[in-house]
Amino acid sequence: MPTSLDDTKLGGQQLRRVVFSEEEIKARVAEMGAEISRAYTATDRLLVVGLLKGSFLFVADLVRAIDLPLHVDFLVASSYAKEKVSSGDVRLLYDAEASLEGRAVVLVEDIVDSGATLERLLPRLRERDPASLEVCALLHKRVSSPAHEPRWIGFEAPNEFLVGYGLDYAEDFRHLPYIASI
Repeated sequence: MPTSLDDTKLGGQQLRRVVFSEEEIKARVAEMGAEISRAYTATDRLLVVGLLKGSFLFVADLVRAIDLPLHVDFLVASSYAKEKVSSGDVRLLYDAEASLEGRAVVLVEDIVDSGATLERLLPRLRERDPASLEVCALLHKRVSSPAHEPRWIGFEAPNEFLVGYGLDYAEDFRHLPYIASI
C-alpha cells in the first residue's frame, strides 16, 4: 500500500480513501471459497466463469480457496469504457468456451451496480443448459434490484466509483491489492 493515498494518482484520478483493505479482502475471499465448497460436491463438475477484466484477481484467489475439483473459464463484457458510470449498453466481447451443459456454474462478477451485465449474460448462459447457475460477486452496491441476486456477496459497497483488486478506471488502478474510491 502506498505510504499515503496522495502517492497514488493515475490518469488524472486521485484515490480518496481505502474502502476495503488487502487483509479484509483476503479474509472474505477465503470465507466465500469455503461457502462455495460446502454448496457443491465433486460430482457437480463445478465450472467457475470469471467476468473479465475486473474479476481476474478475485477469480484467481477464489478458485484457490475452493476445496473442490473445478474448471475455470472467462468471458468479457463491457459497459463502462472510460466512464465512471455504466452506459447500460452491455457488449459481450468474448464468450466462455467451456461446455456448461449439466454442470454447476458459478459466474464470478467483480461488482454489481445497475445489474445490466447480469441481466444480459445470465439468459445466454442458461441457454447452455447448466445443472445450476449461481452468481458470486465481490461487491454489491445495492443501487438496483437485479432479477438474479448473487448467491455469494463479498462486501456491500458504497455508491462510489471503486478501483483496485482488479477494478479499474480507464485501465488504471487494477494492480492495487486493496479497493479504494476515486
